[in-house]
Amino acid sequence: MDHFAWMAWTWPTAAFFAGIAVALATMTVLAVRRPETPRHGILGLDTTRGDRLFLSLLGSAFIHLGWLGLVGPDLTVASILSLLYAAAVFRWV
Repeated sequence: MDHFAWMAWTWPTAAFFAGIAVALATMTVLAVRRPETPRHGILGLDTTRGDRLFLSLLGSAFIHLGWLGLVGPDLTVASILSLLYAAAVFRWV
């Protein structure tokens, strides 16, 4: 296990990466079972589910970084804001 020592593998870190893996697996299954054509959203961009997932993850990272810089290390509210942001992205973008 020494080759994993470069990163602090805590339960929250493992849960984060497991969540990303589950999201990617879900998107893969959805793409196979229900192929999608790009959708024209509120931003004027044509996006697919994968594009919206990427925008959700990127925005959530910025929300968490901003929260850490402005408020502090308690990320509960930032996580809730990120989930709301992701729901909005998948609904309207």
